[in-house]
Amino acid sequence: MVNIIVITHGDFGAYLIEAAEGIVGAQSKGVRVVPISARLSVGEVKTRLQGAIEALRGPSGIVVATDMPGGTPCNVAMPLVKDLEQIHMVSGVNLYMLIAAFNARKKVDSRELAGIMVLAGKRSCTDVKNLFLAKA
Repeated sequence: MVNIIVITHGDFGAYLIEAAEGIVGAQSKGVRVVPISARLSVGEVKTRLQGAIEALRGPSGIVVATDMPGGTPCNVAMPLVKDLEQIHMVSGVNLYMLIAAFNARKKVDSRELAGIMVLAGKRSCTDVKNLFLAKA
């Protein structure tokens, strides 16, 4: 099973995980959130993220999900994961991506799960009115 770390500004990641679990069920193992706050130094965030990575490393790997490319969560995570095997990183995490990840994480490896999350994120970013009215 692929483990997932969500690192975001504030408590956004915790709320995303809570909402996704409310839809697809509790993820009792292998999911961690690392919030970034103005109250925490970058060093403290790195330490927390390193701890989460060490705790969750396993044969199926890890996907680290950040809230936006180039933001502090992404910038803190990238140097820590760039050279590690079986750890992939996606950015722009949203509820649809996490639901897709939670549904697929037992069936694929970390590279495949990262791809599934990216595709789910792209599908969920749409002009809903045009999507549904165009088919009517």
